[in-house]
Amino acid sequence: MAAAPGQRGRGRVFRMTMASIPKNVHRVERFLMEMNAVLKIKDERFSTLLVVLTEAVNNAITHGNKRNPAKKVIVTCVRESDALVVTVKDEGNGFNPDAVPDPIHEDNLLRESGRGVFLMRQLMESVSYNKDGNEVTMKMKIL
Repeated sequence: MAAAPGQRGRGRVFRMTMASIPKNVHRVERFLMEMNAVLKIKDERFSTLLVVLTEAVNNAITHGNKRNPAKKVIVTCVRESDALVVTVKDEGNGFNPDAVPDPIHEDNLLRESGRGVFLMRQLMESVSYNKDGNEVTMKMKIL
């Protein structure tokens, strides 16, 4: 269903649910491309969104749901005015995002993990977590 002229999908909800299998991370790109056929996000913003959403989904599968294929990850994107609100929810126990070590601190530079939350915070306009720590909501201006 195409968006009304001039609306570019305003208020439109896009949703994807997947099992927590690491290879499912590749589905993020196709999901975003299908969404972008309606929203027509500029290339630079789209690339940023692809990086951030891939990271959030990977974190949900790997850290949240511990790669348990019986548990789901739900991605929801809603166009609001000049922004896109993206939510990634897993069925894990959650975590405290404030307890994640700073990946650019010299003690953490060689660690192989721990950069996802940092990237999301740097690249999105806002990032917040629910009280359980198993749902992240991010906002990005797309106009």
